[in-house]
Amino acid sequence: MALDGAFLYAVKSETEFLKGSRVEKVYQPSRDEIIIGLRTRQGAYRLLISANANNSRVHITKISVDNPKTPPMFCMLLRKHIGGGKLIDIRQDGLERILYLDFECVNELGDVVTITLACEIMGRCSNLVVINQEGKIIDSIKRVDPEMSRERIILPNTRYQLPPREERLNFLEADKTTIANGIKSAEPAELSKALIKVFEGISPILAREWAYYTSKGEYLKSSDLTPEHINRLMLKIEKCRDMLLNGKCCFTVVKDNDGILKDFSFINIQQYGNLMQTCEYNSASELLDAFYAQRDLAVRMKQRANDLFKLLVNLNERISRRIAVQSEELEQCGNRDIYKLYGDLLSAEIYKIHKGDTVLVTNNFYDENYPEIEIKLDAMKTPSQNIQHYYNEYKKSATAEKKLAEQIEKGKEELQYIDSVFDALTRATTENEITQLRLELSEQGYIKSSFRKGKPEKSLPPVEYKSSDGFTILVGRNNIQNDKLSLKLAEKSDIWLHTQLITGSHVLILTDGETPPDKTIEEACIIASVNSRGKDSNLVPVDYCLAKYVKKPSGAKPGKVIFTNYKTAFVRPDSELAERLRVK
Repeated sequence: MALDGAFLYAVKSETEFLKGSRVEKVYQPSRDEIIIGLRTRQGAYRLLISANANNSRVHITKISVDNPKTPPMFCMLLRKHIGGGKLIDIRQDGLERILYLDFECVNELGDVVTITLACEIMGRCSNLVVINQEGKIIDSIKRVDPEMSRERIILPNTRYQLPPREERLNFLEADKTTIANGIKSAEPAELSKALIKVFEGISPILAREWAYYTSKGEYLKSSDLTPEHINRLMLKIEKCRDMLLNGKCCFTVVKDNDGILKDFSFINIQQYGNLMQTCEYNSASELLDAFYAQRDLAVRMKQRANDLFKLLVNLNERISRRIAVQSEELEQCGNRDIYKLYGDLLSAEIYKIHKGDTVLVTNNFYDENYPEIEIKLDAMKTPSQNIQHYYNEYKKSATAEKKLAEQIEKGKEELQYIDSVFDALTRATTENEITQLRLELSEQGYIKSSFRKGKPEKSLPPVEYKSSDGFTILVGRNNIQNDKLSLKLAEKSDIWLHTQLITGSHVLILTDGETPPDKTIEEACIIASVNSRGKDSNLVPVDYCLAKYVKKPSGAKPGKVIFTNYKTAFVRPDSELAERLRVK
């Protein structure tokens, strides 16, 4: 699953209109990613360039991301060299996965120079290289020294060299004879694998689609191609060629039946039949924006909240171990009744006991079978002291049992709270949300307060949705906000929802005194399931009731409430529906 040279050609074609635009801003939201703000006569656009090993790409983006307060060094370097510059050309060598952006800029001496950004979209070898007009590297987002690579060095003041390139055919230019000869001269292999070795710039999914059309879905080796096969292959290649050269692409995303994104291409994909679903987009940039948004977001948030994830995991393990130890101790307390029995029997048989005795053998007259029982004695204690010892042990065990039960219950509640924070952290989409979770954990004493200069960030409002019937649905972003939503903002007639026995956000339907239709309640239940730990489940139970029946127990942690007079609905999580209903 990578952006191939053919798809990059489509990106290049649709970004041609950016020629002549001016660089307004340069940002670096993450270590391997930059965003260049460009101003054209038609308006402002943002060009995203990612050199991330798993998500490398170039395209126009409409998605907003948080930027670090202090720009990284590479970002400052780009601002210095291309800030205010004019984008004069966008180039691609054949179908290589490299896009060259040429900027006309003014250097520190006032001279007009050309600065080139080489956007190398090559998986784990992806890079962004800044090159001067003499062909020397100014710097790169990833430096490559001789210890890392013997073939190609990418360091400041060294000459920029192209990556090693195999001689392969460009299907935009090659004719039928050249293609047929190229396939025949290649080593015999399954057709799609042979096509990848013959043609440059094509991904496995594109090669498989060509092979699927050529063989009509049957297994076919390159050595078994017939003239009919060659004709069908050429027909498919010519169609793809026409789509790219004339801007008639069908930008398609492939996802499984669970909605998980798998791959994409610039043509319609038919090789999977009913095993996969397809979705079409209007442009290459729109597709790439949608495809990588979720993955990029998850990675970015994980990086910024990694310390919190580690903290919560460690807390979970520590509390779980403590509960396990306390549970063992509680089980041992179950033997307390034997101490009372020993005390009672010794009291009844005190006349048989003398100081210095180590054991008393008697019969348990509290048992109908009258069994013989052996009671150990402390030879240094008097009979009365031995009796008192067993009564004390009984009282001690009874007290311990009560305290252990309380501690275990508190531990389980704490574990539930930690789990709820972890769940909220996995669904955090902005740095502000992560900051608020840090603040919450600080207030609860799990982390030290971090004192920063300036005003603290204002917390974001609850996530807002609008049902199909026009009712507002609010979702809490964290436990503190859950409390405010459920206990302060909610009116008595509003409807409160939460997933049953699953950590998740509090959800509130604002009714304004009206009775919402069943469809609104169903949509709110789906939204609750999506904003919970059960978002990937097939069926999720969701409890709902009037907000007036929701109360907070005294001394409970944030987000903990009790509720009565509720109903339960079973719904299937639908993230696409939730996204459609979300108020942007």
